[in-house]
Amino acid sequence: MIGDIHQRVTCLSVASLAFFSHSAYVASFEPRDVSHALFDPNWVNAMHEELENFERNHVWNLVEPPPNCRPIGTKWVFKNKQGEDGMVVRNKARLVAQGFCQKEGIDYEETFAPIAHLEAIRILLAFAASKGFKLQQMDVKSAFLNGFIEEEVYVRQPPGFESARFPDRVYRRKALYGLKQAPRAWYARLKNFLLKSREFEMSLMGELQFFLRLQIKQGLEGTFIHQAKYTRDILKKFNMGDSKPMTTPMSTNTALDANEDGEAVDQKEFRGMIDSLLYLTATKPDIQFAVCLCARYQASPRTSHRQAVKRIFRGFSDADHAGCRIDRKSTSSTCQLLGTSLVSWSSRKQASVALSTAEAEYVAAASCCSQLLWMKATLSDFGLRFGRIPLLVDSTSAISVAKNPVLHSRTKHIDATGWRCVDNALIKGEIERQWTGFIALLV
Repeated sequence: MIGDIHQRVTCLSVASLAFFSHSAYVASFEPRDVSHALFDPNWVNAMHEELENFERNHVWNLVEPPPNCRPIGTKWVFKNKQGEDGMVVRNKARLVAQGFCQKEGIDYEETFAPIAHLEAIRILLAFAASKGFKLQQMDVKSAFLNGFIEEEVYVRQPPGFESARFPDRVYRRKALYGLKQAPRAWYARLKNFLLKSREFEMSLMGELQFFLRLQIKQGLEGTFIHQAKYTRDILKKFNMGDSKPMTTPMSTNTALDANEDGEAVDQKEFRGMIDSLLYLTATKPDIQFAVCLCARYQASPRTSHRQAVKRIFRGFSDADHAGCRIDRKSTSSTCQLLGTSLVSWSSRKQASVALSTAEAEYVAAASCCSQLLWMKATLSDFGLRFGRIPLLVDSTSAISVAKNPVLHSRTKHIDATGWRCVDNALIKGEIERQWTGFIALLV
């Protein structure tokens, strides 16, 4: 008994020592402004690290401001980087330009921001798991600083780090976080790099475990993706952590409409809840339909809408006919599997009003077909080639329309793209087995 107690105390002491040793090198708070950060040595080190990245990448030159120069202001942004266990692992200080001051046609011409395609990430994970590959993660240090912009842009010196000799000078520079053209400049350079050779300072982060708020577990039995930490965070954010759990994200009797006579709720909070849930659908297809249905009422949310969203928080390929009570449009729900891995899914309202269940099912099949075309093109980058791919539809009428060589109004031939429509009832048992196994993994 005494030995067991001593062992537990020793383990606790080691864990506590590791925690306090780690805490000695990072700050646990996020500064409200640069004056607040300058009083903490950990945040000062983080700011120096950011400026050293600027020097290594030859980001800027301190010059006299030209006549009629409109220098863009800069601002420090402070963020604590956390691991999947919620512990602060790094203090990150980012110097960003105040891009809202830029004028189109003067400071920039074109702008866009590339975003991660979650379907592509899931396809990569499924492909790696099927081949037995273990994915590693790498990070490009200060990625946007590697971009080149075509315009002459001048920015003010960093707050708290102005030159004592030349306080009135400005920096002429390359791409900087916050500039409207910075994402495009970085994407262009990354594209050229991928076509030629590696040239960026990168850090090897080890086995892929935490990426874009996705927690990834790679093992011999397969690769598992979940968002447990993210779920806990949003439940805490909206004070839903102690709520009574529900077995389903939405009641089968729920029929949401505009409910203009209902009591209005805080629109900002409602949109925040919807945005948080939309990102949670990256690993939970079982809430996809419920979240997308509630998202239709963000312009004027009512109490009934908020209650439906709160049930989704607690609750943790088909089409309905005329399911929307406002415009009578149907909802397409599709899912795509790569082998036995579910890698893509969607639930969205159709663009036109379907005149029948068969037409609604056909439109859903066409939506699924377009996603399969994109997946086929993506998998070709992995060296995989496919012939005819089965498209499972549970409506005999929709299949008949797809196979009919006569061109009907408001329909196009799915068969022209090389897909083979299959009645879902023929292999219902196999699909149910795969789906039940997937749901078991989610639970």
